[in-house]
Amino acid sequence: MSFLKSLFGGRKPAEDKPAGPVKSIEHNGFAIHATPYQEGGQYQLCGVIEKVVDGETRSHRFIRADRFPGLAEAADFTLIKGQQIVDMEGERIFR
Repeated sequence: MSFLKSLFGGRKPAEDKPAGPVKSIEHNGFAIHATPYQEGGQYQLCGVIEKVVDGETRSHRFIRADRFPGLAEAADFTLIKGQQIVDMEGERIFR
């Protein structure tokens, strides 16, 4: 039965996904949260960049094609990519 579910688009249970950020850092006034998720037996690079602007928390979610065999490695590279985005775009990411 599970073979048929996977064949016709069945998904894994929600508990396979992290409930929140795996790692977080502060960088140039921005909070960067690593939220990689499992896809095809590997972890997809995914994260959120946040900053409080005029009393409102603004956020930008980013996903890249990079995949990693381990969760920790995916989280580390997510934080590096988040820093690069902040350095290149700054607050323009919220437009």
